Amino acid sequence: MGILNITPDSFSDGGAYNAPAAALRHAEQLLAEGADLLDVGGESTRPGASPVSEPEERERVLPVIREVRRRFPEVPISIDTFKAGTAAAAIDAGADLINDVWGAKHGMSVADLRRWEGALRAGESLDGVAGSPIADVAASRGAPCILMHNRAKPEYRDFWDEVLFDLRVSIALARGAGVPDHQIWLDPGFGFGKNPGHNLEVLKHLDRVSGLGYPVLLGTSRKSTIGRVLDRPVMERGRGTAATLVWGIAHGCRMVRLHDVEEHRDAVAMADAIREGMRYA
Repeated sequence: MGILNITPDSFSDGGAYNAPAAALRHAEQLLAEGADLLDVGGESTRPGASPVSEPEERERVLPVIREVRRRFPEVPISIDTFKAGTAAAAIDAGADLINDVWGAKHGMSVADLRRWEGALRAGESLDGVAGSPIADVAASRGAPCILMHNRAKPEYRDFWDEVLFDLRVSIALARGAGVPDHQIWLDPGFGFGKNPGHNLEVLKHLDRVSGLGYPVLLGTSRKSTIGRVLDRPVMERGRGTAATLVWGIAHGCRMVRLHDVEEHRDAVAMADAIREGMRYA
């Protein structure tokens, strides 16, 4: 998955591609380097980033999605958003799937979300409880969705119990809206709602996430935890990123989200081949 940020303030490439012409050139570059799909986002999710209204987000991403779809009709496009309105407009403009950093929970009231959590723990019915707006969009448009683990603060009593339960809630929300299992992906949320130790732990035991039975997307590219471990600035984290990719693929990851596709293509291909072993042809 090649990253196409249409933002002025993303942590590593903010402002580089926020004009449609520049974004299209970068899309062409990512595809030439070997990206299988493009992830278009109009709002930075870095810590401290300024919120973006839904109309502004749509204004940023829709022209790019339409042009990429026109130029590359066969290329899958994901919309990186947690807003239901943006997701719907993006799918209607030509995007194919939704990449949601809040795991289908944004836009729900706290009370309804707590009802979902309580019912899931108790095995009770959720009939009549309000669901997830973005999951409703995915279901109504027939779009796959990627559900990321995230929290407002990196606070846990039992880290793995809570991470896996949070993901089960996201899965339940998607399924409750009518999204079929084969259209659900999970993302462990490396760099989201976690401190560096949490990030390394979720990568170390990534098989616990893939063990939930859904394909896993891993997004570690240039993240601050890599910078902290290696004491490297953003643009010098390539080799550290490559290590996380190889580890992640070995532990069940099925797709990786990258700024630098060409730089990491060989590491990804080699990790895939090792995982195949004697099945490799």
